[in-house]
Amino acid sequence: MTETRIPTAVDSVADKYLDEWTALDPLVATYLGIAGHDHELPDLSPDWLASVSALRRSTLAALDAAEPSDANDRITVAALREELTVAEELRAAGAEEPDLKNIASPLQNVRDIFDITPTNSSDDWATIATRLRAVPTAITGYIESLRFAAGRDDVAARRQVEAGIKQSEDNVGPDGFFATFAHGARPDDGGELPSSLRADLEHGADEAAEAYTRLAAFLREELLPQAREHDAVGKERYALHSRSFLGARIDLAETYDWGQQELARITADMTETAGRIKPGATVAEAIEFLDNEPSRKLEGTDALQRWMQQTSDAAIAALADTHFDIPQPIRRLECRIAPTHQGGIYYTGPSEDLVTRPGRMWWSVPDGITGFGTWRELTTVYHEGVPGHHLQIGQTAYRSNLLNRWRRLASWVSGHGEGWALYAERLMADLGFLDDPADYLGMLDGQSLRAARVVIDIGVHCGFEAPAEVGGGAWDYDKAWRFLSAHANMADGFLRFELDRYLGWPGQAPAYKIGERLWLQLRDDARAKAGDNFDLKAFHRSALDVGSVGLDVLRSAVLGEFG
Repeated sequence: MTETRIPTAVDSVADKYLDEWTALDPLVATYLGIAGHDHELPDLSPDWLASVSALRRSTLAALDAAEPSDANDRITVAALREELTVAEELRAAGAEEPDLKNIASPLQNVRDIFDITPTNSSDDWATIATRLRAVPTAITGYIESLRFAAGRDDVAARRQVEAGIKQSEDNVGPDGFFATFAHGARPDDGGELPSSLRADLEHGADEAAEAYTRLAAFLREELLPQAREHDAVGKERYALHSRSFLGARIDLAETYDWGQQELARITADMTETAGRIKPGATVAEAIEFLDNEPSRKLEGTDALQRWMQQTSDAAIAALADTHFDIPQPIRRLECRIAPTHQGGIYYTGPSEDLVTRPGRMWWSVPDGITGFGTWRELTTVYHEGVPGHHLQIGQTAYRSNLLNRWRRLASWVSGHGEGWALYAERLMADLGFLDDPADYLGMLDGQSLRAARVVIDIGVHCGFEAPAEVGGGAWDYDKAWRFLSAHANMADGFLRFELDRYLGWPGQAPAYKIGERLWLQLRDDARAKAGDNFDLKAFHRSALDVGSVGLDVLRSAVLGEFG
């Protein structure tokens, strides 16, 4: 480990906020790898949300009173103030209590936390048993918040409520998540669980499942009849969501136009690349050819996991000490098959000590899917691993000599993080790791999806005119579906889930592609400022050492505007 930073007054404010926030929200503590809260769950009631808001406001007051001692402090103040301020503005707009969507709302967060709660020993499983028994209280509080919002006519769209009903039901019964989770409990250290502990786990799983049964009934019987039919949140609220995910203010109309232009550029590149794979082939024909090529296919999740690990290990070995400074503790990345089946790949960061839990890349494989094309997924390994999220998040966690604990562990802005990961994919192409046209087409295929959702997300929620290719005029679900399916080569079930995600989580999905755009603009500006002295490896190091702050703050930090 590096030497620990000597705290300044500003560091103390930020770290006090982190301590109090993780005490209020044990989900955050577990996700960040901060020990001591793995047996708990948050209350999730309106009163709990008010207490989180009170913490934000008291921290803002403390930031105003703290005197920055250097540029690093000024970055912390700017980054934390922006995060807390936009969160309070979203609360004032009524966005907190009605939080229900098909991904990343309390409904999923309470269940998903068990994926990363430590399971190394019998003691860890005893902790899990306690957390399982806390699920009913958390779900009761969540229902109170949803009911409170409904009382002021603020209810999620119908399609999000329907998704919540189905996902709640997936957690109950003998084949539901909680029952299978408890039944399969095994310590990672190879020991056996005492029979009394196994009974505690099964009892806790029953209580958790019963809580989700209550939640499903509430959603079906009480909330669904009140759900709104329209999906759009409107330009004013959308601007707040966009700012929260980017840490930057953007011109939404200009970005909507840019998204369509970027998508056209990617489409043309895909057409040219398809011809390199199979002369004269269309993109669809090239994809069909690659999907049927045995040398580019994996069968079974065991083969997928091995390929992920081997590919990730090779990338770290090739990039370390050449194109990137990769600290030794961060050269360990664990690839796993996720216990869920919703589809998608995601990353969870290492524990604070960088030892207890390594950074992990997870693959959530949908039920029934047994074949995987490496040509599609090579770029995804770079996105989630190195030089993508693992390098970005792991390196930040390592920099205790530069950053306070809040900056290292808890400062996360989607536009910064996901924008960097897309930037990393493109960088790997520039460095020659995607020279095979099949692998390059895989990257472009992902880029096409990310550009398409810029157009759909902004267009639908802000009420901009739909593109001519789907008939122009006002956006509706059918137009959004035709646009997405025309520019994304994925299974219908996955794309339906994706579209519902955009409609229910405004501003999040576009943060990937817009974040990449802002990262590329920053690199160009840094290159222009440095002239002949510009060094790409040094640029990456200095930018990542700032941590995952908002993109406006990152830009000012990298260009030296904080002094």
